[in-house]
Amino acid sequence: MDQKRDYYEVLGVQKNATPEEIKKAYRKLAIKYHPDKNPGDKAAEEKFKEAAEAYDVLSNEEKRQKYDQFGHSMGPQGFPGGGQGGFYASGMSMEDIFTQFGDIFGGHFNFGGGFGGATGGRGSRARRPQRRGSDLRITVKMTLAEIATGIDKKLRIPTNVKCEHCNGTGAKDGTAFNTCPTCHGSGTISQVVQGFFGPEEARSICPQCEGEGKIISQECPYCHGEGVNRKDELVSFHIPAGVQDGMTLTVRGKGNAPRRGGVNGDLLVVIQEIKDPELIRDGNDVIYNLMLEVTTAALGGSVEVPTITGRVRLNIPAGTQPGKVLRLRGKGIPSPNGDGTGDELINVMVYIPETLNDTERQAFESLRDQPNIKPSDSTKHRLFSKLKHIFE
Repeated sequence: MDQKRDYYEVLGVQKNATPEEIKKAYRKLAIKYHPDKNPGDKAAEEKFKEAAEAYDVLSNEEKRQKYDQFGHSMGPQGFPGGGQGGFYASGMSMEDIFTQFGDIFGGHFNFGGGFGGATGGRGSRARRPQRRGSDLRITVKMTLAEIATGIDKKLRIPTNVKCEHCNGTGAKDGTAFNTCPTCHGSGTISQVVQGFFGPEEARSICPQCEGEGKIISQECPYCHGEGVNRKDELVSFHIPAGVQDGMTLTVRGKGNAPRRGGVNGDLLVVIQEIKDPELIRDGNDVIYNLMLEVTTAALGGSVEVPTITGRVRLNIPAGTQPGKVLRLRGKGIPSPNGDGTGDELINVMVYIPETLNDTERQAFESLRDQPNIKPSDSTKHRLFSKLKHIFE
């Protein structure tokens, strides 16, 4: 499989390009490689599709942000782990392109010809854009342990669903229709427009029947002509490991059904990370601040520390200094794009007693003048060098 080109390279723009610059670059390429100007040219068709795919991602703020972070590992419209969990799959058909981006030319460049245009063109029959239901947005709270492994969710969500009594048509029994008096059943009306190649006849969607060619004569009593009813739907989806607080995952087709037929909207799942009482997340690493007794730091020993998967015993070497960082490899969070797993970093602090009883004071006094209690100049230099990065 060929390696995908960088989307910014495809459109010929810089990574800091403005939305208007991206739109202008796409329009230029779409005109250059449009099938009407390159009939039968498969290479031009692929360039046309490639430009549309790049524009689809870079013209959307959320998709662009994900692309800048994950690159092509996420797919043009999706998110890592999308295949099994129902998230966007990659690839765009010509019909997708015509339907989504036909308006970028201000209505003066009709997508028609042999591909079946969305707005008609040179006498081709217009097609009503498929209705799309609205998106639903929910928030899912996740612990660090759930984020580290990914989870499967089943939720009941209030949703507009297709009316089963009229099959989503809004007409009684799904059959109570009359022929549209405006278009006489064709679903379109004819008009002359100024196209890219000069004046041409085009057929536009009939405004009365919205391209259906028929109008409801008697409304469905169950949905009152809307074609949808409100219902709690059980939705199952997978959230992959490594997601971050504030990320939005898209479950395709699990949003609201549209009025009187069409495709469902999407379910937008917003991730909310539950703050862990002991561990601090830093990207794919987690941090634990360990407070040692001065005796354990000096003599060494074994202590218990928390991890994402449970508590473990950690050996403390004798002479461990404040500010030392111990590392538990692979005890962090997996990268969402499959680039490995982070670590747990143990940040060592040493507790110095604030008050002492007589016995404790005598013990410290007996150590005050011992040669190993006071750091040498070389030891001071070594320890300060290790801490230098903190102050920088």
